[in-house]
Amino acid sequence: MDENPVVVVGAGPVGLAAAAEVVERGLQPLVLEAGSEAGCAVREWSHVRLFSQWSELIDPAAGRLLEQQGWQAPEPEGYPSGAEWVEQYLQPLAAALGERVRFGSRVVGVARRGRDRVVDAGRESEPLTVHVETAAGEERIAARAVIDASGTWRSPNPLGGDGLPAAGERAARDRISYEVPDVSDAQVRARFAGKRIAVVGSGHSALTALVTFAALAEEVPGTEVVWVLRRGRSGDVFGGGEADQLPERGALGQRAEQAVDAGHVRAVTGFRTAAVETDGDGGLVLTSFEGDKSEPVDEVVVLTGFRPDLSWLSEIRLDLDPVLQAPTALAPLIDPNVHSCGTVYPHGAKELAHPEPGVFVVGMKSYGRAPTFLAMTGYEQVRSVAAAIAGDTESAERVELVLPETGVCGGAGLFDEPEVEQGGGCCAGPQQTVELAAPGAAER
Repeated sequence: MDENPVVVVGAGPVGLAAAAEVVERGLQPLVLEAGSEAGCAVREWSHVRLFSQWSELIDPAAGRLLEQQGWQAPEPEGYPSGAEWVEQYLQPLAAALGERVRFGSRVVGVARRGRDRVVDAGRESEPLTVHVETAAGEERIAARAVIDASGTWRSPNPLGGDGLPAAGERAARDRISYEVPDVSDAQVRARFAGKRIAVVGSGHSALTALVTFAALAEEVPGTEVVWVLRRGRSGDVFGGGEADQLPERGALGQRAEQAVDAGHVRAVTGFRTAAVETDGDGGLVLTSFEGDKSEPVDEVVVLTGFRPDLSWLSEIRLDLDPVLQAPTALAPLIDPNVHSCGTVYPHGAKELAHPEPGVFVVGMKSYGRAPTFLAMTGYEQVRSVAAAIAGDTESAERVELVLPETGVCGGAGLFDEPEVEQGGGCCAGPQQTVELAAPGAAER
């Protein structure tokens, strides 16, 4: 099995970083990407500016590989857009990896060769088999290990407050969006300008949308924003402000708060959507589980996070938390029922390991349904995972990352239950934090 490649699923920031880390370990990676180019998901939110600096967005091993090709790193203190991240880093990195990256290759399954998940006998001696669909047909690739860095961008959470689509959500899909809109695009601008828009969600993607629409409201009369929050109080929804060690992340929250204070945004709190209906004038009306109704709106932008697609890992033995769908050892560190501040220590192969040897889920997907992530966290994950695959246990268990503080810590973050008193729970003592997040799934 040692002669087989380490298969990496996904050519996004963390997947390409994993390949670079594997190369540096003297092993052979094979990156399989369903799309036609590197960073396909990032390209879909290319208009959004990240709140992480270039110095935090380049994996160390990837940077060393690129420098061997004569690549010049961008100014470390700059803040790129998604498009710049792709053009100046991800695209050159994929080119540097060369034939180790295969596009148009969709992974549809992973299994232990000749064994379904029930069979114990001979499991340790057989390689993993990756099932791939390409334009030329089906393919089976024997793998030494599999690193799933496919992300969660294609699996947004629905509008429905119970985790399932709200009644009428599918029927209204032509007026519901699940990503931060690019209003610099003429067609997108025409869709939202002068309209009443409901923005559902409270994370950084929602804050980005609020700031975007507030600016549009200043330019186009009649543009209105209704901010639908599932919690009954806004709490620390605007983030840590000046206390945030990522200044641009803190500034985003401040700009969103200013938009609310200026009257461009009206907040509706404690509203968990059960249904979407159409009124007599064609407006969309949201109905809560308590029977409350929103004012009619023209468009709905749902930014309530993402969830992992685990369907193609069904024959692999995974150890997942039943609530978050994250690795069992990692889940208690990132549970948003406890950690509204997104507090988690850096982690690696030990926390990401599964009963199936050689299988690791990394990047945003490793967090399951937990909402927050940084690119730096993914880079530390794959550094540790590559070391583990190469047999360097000491390096795999070593932590080589210090994460910035959010400046926010306020107890349980999903429902309005009694908060943990200061000095206890998730907020006890000094902590390292991780959060994210671009337009949702994209690592920042």
